[in-house]
Amino acid sequence: MGPVSPSEKHTMTKAIPHTQWFLAPYCIGMKLRGLRNDKQLTLARLAAETGLSTALLSKLETDRMVPTLSTLATICRVYGIGLGYFFSEPTAHSLSITRGVPTQGRGRSADVPAHIPLNPAVPNPTLTVSMVELSAASSIAPANTAGSLAHLFYVLDGRMTLDMGGLREHLEAGDCAYFESDLPVAWGAAGKLPCRVLTVAAPKPNAPRA
Repeated sequence: MGPVSPSEKHTMTKAIPHTQWFLAPYCIGMKLRGLRNDKQLTLARLAAETGLSTALLSKLETDRMVPTLSTLATICRVYGIGLGYFFSEPTAHSLSITRGVPTQGRGRSADVPAHIPLNPAVPNPTLTVSMVELSAASSIAPANTAGSLAHLFYVLDGRMTLDMGGLREHLEAGDCAYFESDLPVAWGAAGKLPCRVLTVAAPKPNAPRA
């Protein structure tokens, strides 16, 4: 093998150690940080409880160092948990990122809300999340809540009218409506301005998912 060039040396020093790469899915640092925050402990207090240095604990929480089993066992003793908390295998994981969500639905009928799904890449999602744009000229129309166990509306911009069970509510920007109901629901923009609403729905058990 020939001599290693400076650029190759730089690449090698930047490579993630195999152990750190293997343990990354277990999110040990994040779990350590979460445990300490839940217990409302400072690093100094945890250091006093475990006998470990604050510098070491900080490196462990920020994944700059891989903990030994002995170190984890010491921390587990303080929190009253087992090592399995850090090494349990995840049963499910999915991530969907929607970038550059459009702020206006152009070229559509004023009476037809624009539904923009925010988790389209997740197959059979537990929650259906959308941003809905209601034009100022839209009329109060039935909301598609069929098959949902629970539904949430959060008004991002404008004002929204919500009809349910003979009651009419007006929601301002920042208002949230959450309901679990089989009653018919209708909604629309209130006033002379368009309205943007974040909607989250949880399907009923055994109901087909989007």
